[in-house]
Amino acid sequence: MGMIQLSDIHQIYDGPSGPVEALKGIDLKVAPGEVFGVIGRSGAGKSSLVRTINLLNRPVRGSVRVDGRELTALDDAELRTARQGIGMIFQHFNLLASRTVYDNVALPLELAGLRPSDIQARVEPLLELVGLTGLRDRYPAQISGGQKQRVGIARALANRPKVLLSDEATSALDPETTRSILALLQQINREFGLTIVLITHEMQVIKQLAQQVAVIDHGRIVEQGAVLDVFTRPQHETTRSLLDDIAPQALPESVLARIRTLMLDGGGSEAPQLLRLAFAGDDAADQPLLSQVIRRFGVDLSIVHGQVDEIQGRPFGSLAVLARGAGESVAAAVAYLRGAGVVVQEVAHV
Repeated sequence: MGMIQLSDIHQIYDGPSGPVEALKGIDLKVAPGEVFGVIGRSGAGKSSLVRTINLLNRPVRGSVRVDGRELTALDDAELRTARQGIGMIFQHFNLLASRTVYDNVALPLELAGLRPSDIQARVEPLLELVGLTGLRDRYPAQISGGQKQRVGIARALANRPKVLLSDEATSALDPETTRSILALLQQINREFGLTIVLITHEMQVIKQLAQQVAVIDHGRIVEQGAVLDVFTRPQHETTRSLLDDIAPQALPESVLARIRTLMLDGGGSEAPQLLRLAFAGDDAADQPLLSQVIRRFGVDLSIVHGQVDEIQGRPFGSLAVLARGAGESVAAAVAYLRGAGVVVQEVAHV
C-alpha cells in the first residue's frame, strides 16, 4: 500500500451560484519517500486536493489513508496526533509576525508540549539545515521571501513528519530563489527519505524536483505517471498546454515557414517527411541514433528545430527532423528509432 492513498475523493463547496464540485472522484497513490507533483491551472482543484491529505478539507466522499491510517475515521484528538506526522508549507509562508525566526520554528513543538530544552535541541539543527542560524532572532518583516519560506520549511519539519505537503510554496518567489528552495526540498527528501507532495502550476517546478506527476483539470486527474514519461509522451491536451512553458509542443511559425520551403525544394521523387522525435533517459540520448539511421537506411536527416534539457539529471529532448529518402527506407528508419525508445510522430501537415 502506498504511503498516501486517496480513493474516490469528492469535494463540494458552496459557491455564489450554488454547490461547486471541486474534486470529482480522485484516485491517487504516493509511494514512501517519493516526490509526487500535482500540477494544474488555477481553479483546477489542486489545492483542494492537497488539503484533503491532512483533512484541512474533509471530503464529502472517499478514503484518505496516510501511513496505513484511515484519517476520515479518526476522532478529533486522533486526527491532531496524525497531523503531527504531516508537515505543510504554504505559498504565503503563514509566519507569525510577532515571533522571531526561532520562535516560529518552535511553535508546533510548544503546542505539542515539549520542554524548552527539547525544543532547542530540535530547532537549532533545523535552522542550520535551512541556512538560517544567523537569522534566528530576526522577525519575518526583517527577512526576504526566500528566507521566510525556509522558516516555513523548518517549522514544517519540527515534528519530524513522514510526509511534507507543499502548496504552491515557490509561486511567490523569484526564479533564482525558487531553484534554491527546490534544491533544499530535494536535499530533505534525499537525506530524510521524506515523502513530498508538491502542488504547483509550473512545469519547471515539476521538472526540477518531482519523480511522479499527476495532471489535474476541472477536479479530475487527467494524466499521471513518471515525469520523464509524461514529458515525452503527453496524452492529454491540458498536459501538452502546461508543457509549453518548458518544452513547446508546437513549432514556431518561422521554423514552419523554413520547413515548407525546404520541403518544396527537396527535389527527387520522394517528398521529405517531417518527423517529431522525443527522447528521454540515458539510453536514447547517449546513442548516435541519427547517424546510425543515415548509415543503415540511406536516409538523409536534417535537424530543423529542437532542444535538449534535463530532468533529475537525466536528459530529455525534442527534435524536428526532415527525412529524405525512399518511402520504405523512411518507414524502416522510423521503426528503428521507435525500437530504440524514441517517440516518433510523423507530421502530415505543415
